[in-house]
Amino acid sequence: MARLSYFFYMLWNWTNHRANPETQRHDSFLERFRGPDLKDITSRGSNAQSLGPNDTIHNRKKEIWIMDPAADLYYRWLSIIAVPVFYNLMMIVTRYRLSFTIHLIICTEYEKNMCSPSSRSCFNELQDTYTKLWIVLDYSADAIYYMDTFVRSRTGYLEQGLLVKDSKKLRDKYKTTSQFKYDMVSMIPTDLLFLKFGFNNPEFRFNRLCKISRLFEFFERTETRTSFPNMFRISNLVLYILVIIHWNACMFFAISKTIGFGTDTWVYPNISHPEHGRLARKYIYSLYWSTLTLTTIGETPPPVRDVEFLFVISDFLTGVLIFASIVGNVGAMISNMNASRAEFQAKIDSIKQYMQFRKVTKDLEARVIKWFDYLWTEKKTCDEKEVLKNLPDKLKAEIAINVHLDTLKKVRIFQDCEAGLLIELVLKLQPQVFSPGDYICKKGDIGREMYIIKEGKLAVVADDGVTQFVVLSDGAYFGEISILGIKGSKAGNRRTANIRSVGYSDLFALSKDDLMESLTEYPDAKKALEEKGKAILMKDNLIDEAIANAGADPKDLEEKIVKLQTNLDVMQTKFAKLMAEVTSSQTRMKQRVTEMENKVKSVTPEDLSEVVADKDKKVQ
Repeated sequence: MARLSYFFYMLWNWTNHRANPETQRHDSFLERFRGPDLKDITSRGSNAQSLGPNDTIHNRKKEIWIMDPAADLYYRWLSIIAVPVFYNLMMIVTRYRLSFTIHLIICTEYEKNMCSPSSRSCFNELQDTYTKLWIVLDYSADAIYYMDTFVRSRTGYLEQGLLVKDSKKLRDKYKTTSQFKYDMVSMIPTDLLFLKFGFNNPEFRFNRLCKISRLFEFFERTETRTSFPNMFRISNLVLYILVIIHWNACMFFAISKTIGFGTDTWVYPNISHPEHGRLARKYIYSLYWSTLTLTTIGETPPPVRDVEFLFVISDFLTGVLIFASIVGNVGAMISNMNASRAEFQAKIDSIKQYMQFRKVTKDLEARVIKWFDYLWTEKKTCDEKEVLKNLPDKLKAEIAINVHLDTLKKVRIFQDCEAGLLIELVLKLQPQVFSPGDYICKKGDIGREMYIIKEGKLAVVADDGVTQFVVLSDGAYFGEISILGIKGSKAGNRRTANIRSVGYSDLFALSKDDLMESLTEYPDAKKALEEKGKAILMKDNLIDEAIANAGADPKDLEEKIVKLQTNLDVMQTKFAKLMAEVTSSQTRMKQRVTEMENKVKSVTPEDLSEVVADKDKKVQ
């Protein structure tokens, strides 16, 4: 009872959340990075900018409803239109009656006398018993079809990156698409033939299947949106196969009915038997026969007549294609589902082989394997750079900030820095994972990177590795002193403390070259980091104040002179290349002028008189 009450409580909370979604709280950290939201700009709006204020107000009054294909509403509409399309796909063939033309093709001259008109029905009990229900469902589906045509005519598209909202443009665009023709065919009122032939002839509605592209579009959008794309692809493939088996079962039963039930061993048994006369048995037997034939995994009675042979041959060919698609698609999907695990396992195997070949100690080998197990268990094996490599830097930075927001908000150097510097730093952060007891750095080591703690605990320990001075947690950063090159530092670029991982720790590493490159254009941020580093060094008496308060560092001047000399060399090289190109072009020009002079000198007065005479003839 308690579990049932808890279930209803959770269901009530879920419905409340769906009905009244919580408004997302504004985050000043993200807002400073993103900037103000972009207002809705469309092609209509851009055109309105060139109009006067009165015209703009007049256009706003004429604003029409437009379906944005990128919005959630469009996907919801696809889920609605997919229902009647799938209904027609499954039920029209189930209820249809074979036409008299097909009946003549299947029956021989002798069989025409044996086949009665009533034998031209396929599961006719289903159609005859529930005629009113089918009429309601059919015309409900038609109503949704007409609504979908209207939605298509109002579905926007992008022009110069903006959503077009002009109704005339949208209609003209829709008319140029191939789907417009299929939509028109699907809405032809073929139901008027019911007035002459009766309502129990659903085959007149086969033109409704021209809307099947909307079903495929719904599947494509769902595959893009779902969090389990591989499972959806497998389910989608199984659905396609079931639809083909269903259609084939209906065709088998219809052919059996046309030839005559029980007339040979291949067709459906005689329905005079009570067990074979039931509607459920008719469909299940046909479905069973169709499944065995198309999957080629069972034995069925051999065909007897020519029509039966042709039908079975076509089924076998279709079955081969189905089997090939199943093996190919399912194999590819399973490979994709296990791709990350297979790649990860290959890395472990290669490292194991290397450690065995190099005779690494068992203790170190166990630590390496535990480190890999931690990565897989905590789902930290994904190479973020490889996944996001196709995105622009701006989106990469925004994704990184959203993913690591809780950590970055705790880092003091990021609190007041400019958005541009934030992008520079976030894109250059390298994730690293340390095992329990690992040293991140030791006193006296050369510092080549600084660290930011994303998750875990780090201890600043004494030289014995046991005594802990302080414990660092999420958002703390260290190592910037050794890579900033602070003037007067007695340690230089050496580490000033021993830092050890207490448990498994996730850190972001920022190399010296990347930090210096980013801080080059942001001197204020660099100055703030240097001031903080000076304060720490003064506290530990690791800075020479006389040198720190002196003028410019001679080393800095030497570095600047070296850079200037390098730039000067580059400019001289480019200038030499440019001069060589100018000299070469001048030489070629002189050669051409000399050739022209020689040609002019070789021309005689007789040649000139002939040219003048030819010109006079052309004029006459």
